Amino acid sequence: MSERLDLPLDDEGLIRLQKLLALAGVASRRRSEELMLGGEVEVNGEVVTRLGTKVDPTRDLIRVSGKRLPPISEKVYLAVNKPRGVVSTMSDPEGRKTLQDLVADRPERLFHVGRLDTDTSGLIILTNDGDFAHRLAHPSYEVDKTYVAEVTGQLFPRVTKQLLAGVTLEDGPVTVSKARIVEASPTKSIVELVIHEGRNRIVRRLLDEVGHPVTRLTRTRIGPVALGRLTSGELRDLTNEELGELLDATKL
Repeated sequence: MSERLDLPLDDEGLIRLQKLLALAGVASRRRSEELMLGGEVEVNGEVVTRLGTKVDPTRDLIRVSGKRLPPISEKVYLAVNKPRGVVSTMSDPEGRKTLQDLVADRPERLFHVGRLDTDTSGLIILTNDGDFAHRLAHPSYEVDKTYVAEVTGQLFPRVTKQLLAGVTLEDGPVTVSKARIVEASPTKSIVELVIHEGRNRIVRRLLDEVGHPVTRLTRTRIGPVALGRLTSGELRDLTNEELGELLDATKL
């Protein structure tokens, strides 16, 4: 997101608030002025209605209609669709394909937020923001992660009830926020789970514990960030709205 640094700042590093909102894609400049006059814009917790107000886009905490506008910075925040078979590290002594291979053309030194098993595909976030990565991966911030699993055998509602009631594994109990049967047949089923933990192979161990071993697993969402139409191996920048929500969730 380094292109976000190309702003017409004054000698003190400030910019008019409505201009920043327009350049950030929040709304047109005229609409941004209307939002300010309507009391919809806050800077550092204070409603700002004066159109000449200047802000520091790298430090000030700005909200529009309650939604946070991330600060301007050289930090990079990427959503990646990790393919099966790719190791969730930036290097591998065994020479296997890693996340670094997916971002080989990027100039930044990136690292991953959490990890996915080698045989699990789906959403993972890469960044060069160490504080953000540490907090987002930490279970105390309870950022929900959504998984879709194909499992053996037919899933019945009693199993989802069991999951929601809580299952205890050898390393402690697991809290499942949501559990939904997407498809069920006598030989295989598909279930969607929402959890906020990131323990090793947690989803596979959880479903194995209730008698339905996983045959294929994909992470489809982390908080507000959805896998969406990202194809296998593809990546994109997080949107301002996604990043703003994650910064709020991790108290940054």
